[in-house]
Amino acid sequence: MRLYQRQVDSRLLDIAARWLREQDEGFYTIGSAGHEGNAAVAAALLPTDPALLHYRSGAFYLARSEQAGRLPEQGLRDVLMGLTAAADEPIAGGRHKVFGHPDLAVIPQTSTIASHLPRAVGVAFAIERAKALGAPSLWPADAVTVCSFGDASINHASALSGLNIASYATYQGQPLPILFVCEDNGIGISVRTPKGWVESAARRPGIEYFAADGCDLAETYDAALRAVRHVRERRSPAFLHLSTVRLMGHAGSDVEQAYRTQREIKADLERDPLVRTAALLVKAGLTTPDELLKTYESQREHVLRIALETTRSPRLGSAKEIMEPLAPRKPELIAKISPMAATAAARTKAFAGSLPEHDKPMTLSQAVNRTLADALAVYPEMTVFGEDVAKKGGVYGVTRGLQKRFGAGQVFDTLLDEQAILGLALGSGVSGLLPVPEIQYLAYLHNALDQIRGEAATLSFFSRGSYTNPMVVRVAAYAYQKGFGGHFHNDNAVAALRDIPGLVIASPARPDDAAAMLRTCLAAARTSGSVCVFLEPIALYHTRDLFEEGDGGWLAPYPPPGRWAETHVPIGRARSYGDGRDLTIVTFGNGVRMSLRAAVRLTQENVGCRVLDLRWLAPLPTEDLLRAAELTGNVLIADETRHTGGVSEAIVAELVDAGFTGKIGRVTSADSFIPLGKAADHVLLSEDEIEQAARKLLG
Repeated sequence: MRLYQRQVDSRLLDIAARWLREQDEGFYTIGSAGHEGNAAVAAALLPTDPALLHYRSGAFYLARSEQAGRLPEQGLRDVLMGLTAAADEPIAGGRHKVFGHPDLAVIPQTSTIASHLPRAVGVAFAIERAKALGAPSLWPADAVTVCSFGDASINHASALSGLNIASYATYQGQPLPILFVCEDNGIGISVRTPKGWVESAARRPGIEYFAADGCDLAETYDAALRAVRHVRERRSPAFLHLSTVRLMGHAGSDVEQAYRTQREIKADLERDPLVRTAALLVKAGLTTPDELLKTYESQREHVLRIALETTRSPRLGSAKEIMEPLAPRKPELIAKISPMAATAAARTKAFAGSLPEHDKPMTLSQAVNRTLADALAVYPEMTVFGEDVAKKGGVYGVTRGLQKRFGAGQVFDTLLDEQAILGLALGSGVSGLLPVPEIQYLAYLHNALDQIRGEAATLSFFSRGSYTNPMVVRVAAYAYQKGFGGHFHNDNAVAALRDIPGLVIASPARPDDAAAMLRTCLAAARTSGSVCVFLEPIALYHTRDLFEEGDGGWLAPYPPPGRWAETHVPIGRARSYGDGRDLTIVTFGNGVRMSLRAAVRLTQENVGCRVLDLRWLAPLPTEDLLRAAELTGNVLIADETRHTGGVSEAIVAELVDAGFTGKIGRVTSADSFIPLGKAADHVLLSEDEIEQAARKLLG
């Protein structure tokens, strides 16, 4: 009876959504009508089991809310406030209508194409990995992760990635407690799903398959119980395939008659899960048809009355209020946390008795390696993973030796799938771990960019900070590898990252900056839930010299943790070289070394130069940029990214917006992909071009 009541409430919410839209007071009409059987899935789980829900999971959410000890009206108000964009809605605060609540272990999803599946697998992975590491977790040790989605979504690359990594992990004997729930109504908006396709796609090695009529509440509950028991006891994935119907169209504006026959629509109506459950109750002698109708009408009035009340709730009233959850950083706390070091004994053990600060000056690659080791020694919840990062130590040896020192629990290889790598990071971060995934090359990140854009960056925004996915994504980046590998190994495009709200983009050029900035990113992730992308210039990994062979000018002593006043680099602070008064060269990454070399030659021509290394591409160090620009009145931007969509465009905009009246010039790489061999020199920024541009700017 309770589940039936929540089914009714879910249906009435769909009716209320359309009524609110008619009044121009509601802003979302994709409903759960025909999918109300998912209330039984909620009943088969515990209220502490993390749930990542399909947008047709209204009945699940209401059942979970009641299961957690809340009054039925509270769940109703949650959803209605989401529909009306009320600022005091408990999860997104009026930013979107999502199913989510921190007290219900429901992680909000805005995905409509199953992009949450890799994250869901990551949550399941994190439950087991936290136990193995002895690290704290947001979830109970015996928890089951549930992830629901539609039949059309199963064809999306992110869904296939999620299912594949679950199968892959289980095939290797790794525990992964996840329940995939596909609510198959046979149609995606207007495109039909072939009969039998979902089952065919679901049957994979290591994933147990269960099926039920999702319109039959009792059958669904029995199947869900079996599936949940399998996952909870065996710590192994299961796929629950529910056959459902879609009533009332895809959304309020959808006219089904344009692509479905009356016979098809009628056939779905005859399977209406509310009517089916009502018939079960009447047959069992628990109620009568008259009582059901009377209760339905009474509840309808109640729901519409609450809906009307929510329209009077305050809505978001300013850009500042809307953007508040995007990047809630705490600079003072980050500065305090970033220099954290393990005990002297732990550090001595981690570095086999030879502390890195006592070694010779290091390359950028070595500095990153030692910083990761220091951090792994401090944070037992930290994990470093990606393609080839374990035994091999990465393509460029940056993570070499870390697995041997810290074990396969903290440092491990993944399968070759960037969506899977980032999904593991997303799920690990939201579960309480500190993930540091590696993307092998910058170009490879584009294969899975939506995991950063649509999943990572949005979670804090759409949960008002109730849920975060802290992570530091290390990326071997940029070009100048002497033409090696072509455009997939030499990529200079960062525009797709720079327009993601709230994302931190670090771009160190020197070894000492790399160490300090990596600590800052880890601290920002740990204290503020920041999503950070750490771009490591491949061509500078092993660079030793600056001006002449053997000068060691690009090496630096390792800055040990613990002396934050000397080594901490705040997010959004640049680094300046030189004190010239004629020209400021603004640059980053590989451009720093090229600009410093060019500046020396310009100085020999009596041109006083200073070089400003931005270090952070988001947020840009605007204050430092303006200060350096005003000191000379002439700014040359040396940008190794492309002429169109590159970083230089943003720098020019910042200067103009701030009212800078001096001269501005820019020199960039060409709007081209990067070819093999020496041909790359024709499209990439060069030292000679920087010098020529400087002379032209100065007349």
